Amino acid sequence: MPLHPQAEAYLKLFKTDLGVPLSTLTHDMIAELRTLDAFAEQRGPIIPLPAVRDDVVAGVPVRVYRPEEGDRPLPVIVYFHGGGWVFGSVERNDALGRDLAVRNGAVVVSVDYRLAPHHPFPAAADDAWSVVQDVFARPGAYGADPERVAVCGDSAGGNLAAVVAWQARDAGLGLAHQLLVYPVADVAMDTGSYRAYATGFGLGADEMAWFVAQYGGDPADPRLAPARLADKSGLAPATVIVAECDPLCDEGEEYAAQLAAAGVPVEVRRYEGAIHGFFGLPGFFDQATEAHEYAAARLAEAFRQAR
Repeated sequence: MPLHPQAEAYLKLFKTDLGVPLSTLTHDMIAELRTLDAFAEQRGPIIPLPAVRDDVVAGVPVRVYRPEEGDRPLPVIVYFHGGGWVFGSVERNDALGRDLAVRNGAVVVSVDYRLAPHHPFPAAADDAWSVVQDVFARPGAYGADPERVAVCGDSAGGNLAAVVAWQARDAGLGLAHQLLVYPVADVAMDTGSYRAYATGFGLGADEMAWFVAQYGGDPADPRLAPARLADKSGLAPATVIVAECDPLCDEGEEYAAQLAAAGVPVEVRRYEGAIHGFFGLPGFFDQATEAHEYAAARLAEAFRQAR
């Protein structure tokens, strides 16, 4: 299908994902770019909540959102932001954290994991797993129901969510759901969507190669490429959201197919004509709001079944 008109309009304004040649960036320039956000107004409203606090758990900074007063145990969503393991932050994704909390009636724990290249693989994966373990170990500290814990992430954050899902299975921790939004499931970068959408659609193939190089790691390591996990049986039920005009589209759908083949309940939804990054920019894309509503419905069903 052709590009969605809103995606086409977006790409006229922003030719590439970050608007700069990534190969020219030094460590200092990367650190400076992390403080900038050209899309702040398009990330959604800053919804007032009764309780939002910053904390450090297991050595990892987090922001905890609670959508209601009191201490009634609520479902909890551990959220990992995108940004190629190099960019992104809790602050930049504040609007999405609040949206997830309100739509799902859940505590959201947004994780400020360490970023490459200053902290290469497996730093981000280690931080993600440390926070998930802490939520299960100390649910009362979060006002959380340990029977209703989900993980969620987009892009590199979807990669981290998929990784902690199998680590939780192996540790005997019962996740209620994994919500993976255009996840990095593999780093081979050899799919049809990588070829079809290599340039001219926002996130490009060369940019993805740069991000992977900054993060590092063995391409066969399932902590980097969850698609390489030999045994996917028994993983938490999953929802996989992909964008059609995105290099990561095919690997997201293939990962969903692998989960299904292993007997994992999974539903995949492709947003036609959409580009990478749309989920976090409801100010640009109506499909972002549609995807948020769909994700909330899937999580609500997962939390009902986990009661």
